[in-house]
Amino acid sequence: MIGSPIEHSLSPVLHNAAYTALGLDISYTRLECAEAEVPALVSSLGPEWVGLSCTMPTKRAALAFASSVTPRASAVGAANTLVRTGSGWHADCTDVDGVVGALREKGFSGGTSGVVLGAGGTATAALAAFAELGVKSVSLVVRDSSRAAEAVETAARVGVEAEVLELSSVDLPLLAGATDVLVSTVPAEATVPLAPALARAPYVLDVIYHPWPTPVASAVEESGARLATGLDMLLHQAFGQVEQFTGKPAPQDVMREALAAELARRG
Repeated sequence: MIGSPIEHSLSPVLHNAAYTALGLDISYTRLECAEAEVPALVSSLGPEWVGLSCTMPTKRAALAFASSVTPRASAVGAANTLVRTGSGWHADCTDVDGVVGALREKGFSGGTSGVVLGAGGTATAALAAFAELGVKSVSLVVRDSSRAAEAVETAARVGVEAEVLELSSVDLPLLAGATDVLVSTVPAEATVPLAPALARAPYVLDVIYHPWPTPVASAVEESGARLATGLDMLLHQAFGQVEQFTGKPAPQDVMREALAAELARRG
């Protein structure tokens, strides 16, 4: 995987467990890489490198570097996956799989309306996921509407109608209570005063998983709503990457067990 900082990433635990279970002689390691370093680093990799997981801040650069791109990565404007092909590198965004899989695992089978808190890179992946889940109308709740342009563009590309609402003026409890699903992409500390309102949604995905429990997670558990977590999202995006890197079904149970063991080890 490439990105910075990545020393505490859980991805190597998931991937290495998968390749061992599949009986493949593949190792997965971390390579510190800044955004500007992506072209040189990827170009320097020999033919033994089959794929790369791209985390912040390399996702946009990975998309720009790739010789071919999936429609969803193009729509999101970022790639978290590069797969070597006969003619270069193919870019995809399995973050979309992460959101879809995390919500479906908790029982979300579809709806018409959604809320996304935040408008950054994870928010654009959530919008693409909403399109796949059949959600057609989304409220983007942000602190500064001038920073939501890219998310609005992504929504248009995937066929989702997006309304931008500023946090300072929205009735968040009413909005969350009226929606089918809500995704929070903002840091845990920013959600402290918002968590009870966000928990009014019937299905909530909080992409933040450290520190745990997050304010949103605690509020959702108390409310009785369905909670999907950033760890669920991490697993499901990794399932997609493993399958693209190997051409084999991801050993999902093994990856889950490896994640649980590592979390227990870290306390």
